[in-house]
Amino acid sequence: MNNLPHSRLAAIAAAGVALTVAASSQVFVMAGSASASTSAVSRQALPAPAQAVPAPAAVNSAAQSSAALANKSLATANRIYRSGRFVDVNCRPGSLPRGSTAAYKRFLTRVTTCLNNAWSRQFRKAKLPFSKPRLRIVTRKVNTPCGKWNTGAEAVYCSADRTMYMWISKTQLRQPFPLGITRLVAHEYGHHVQQISKIWSYYWTARARASKSQQLALSRRSELQAECFSAVFMSTLQGQPDFTDREWDYTVDWFRKNGAKGWPQNDHGRGPTQATWMTRGYNSGSPAACNTWKASARATL
Repeated sequence: MNNLPHSRLAAIAAAGVALTVAASSQVFVMAGSASASTSAVSRQALPAPAQAVPAPAAVNSAAQSSAALANKSLATANRIYRSGRFVDVNCRPGSLPRGSTAAYKRFLTRVTTCLNNAWSRQFRKAKLPFSKPRLRIVTRKVNTPCGKWNTGAEAVYCSADRTMYMWISKTQLRQPFPLGITRLVAHEYGHHVQQISKIWSYYWTARARASKSQQLALSRRSELQAECFSAVFMSTLQGQPDFTDREWDYTVDWFRKNGAKGWPQNDHGRGPTQATWMTRGYNSGSPAACNTWKASARATL
């Protein structure tokens, strides 16, 4: 780690927001749709969720239990896990110079195109229907169909319109960190994968009948899986100038130490747990490594 040039270490340090962002996504539900927004964590207390949307209407508990059991295999035995290793789609996001909004937009667009190419092939191999998320790049915080933009958030995935909203902040323009930004997009894309593969169908059914502690446990499984999915994609970028193993190791270590900071409750997993699932996905290169729904409770704490 110490062999990284000082300028690269400075860029990584300045990218703390980019690294934190994907670690701290919250999920809200509204009328059968879900959104995941990434909330930048600082030393301040976590702000109240901006997407204050109502929970699904209450249903008969027996019917709820039956539906949850029927849907559980969508999460635990989803066909996406049998899609094999990720195909190298020859993704080359390119450089990301400081201070250029236009270059930043091009970079985000190229990364999203890479994710579309990679995940569409996985869905094809799994014989699952695939649809791309929309990408909307903004230079100011905007309201989405899922609600008001979360205070401090750098990115939002709203499933109501299946859109990833990426905010270009002044901090990111001053000190862009290509690897951190790419894994942020890939994490949000991971939530889109959970939605269109119907993994979230089980998640929301189970969450509706769960106690508070059970809801936290379910949230951890969802977030850790998105983190793992992100790492699977990141493994295809190994060897590129802006995606070195040293920078990846530095990023994983950052999450190990800081990934859970700023959250008043454990709904994303402890830092070491996040780092473990990142490493699993990266080393395996396959969604099969990301089945958090069959993992033990200890493995998703």
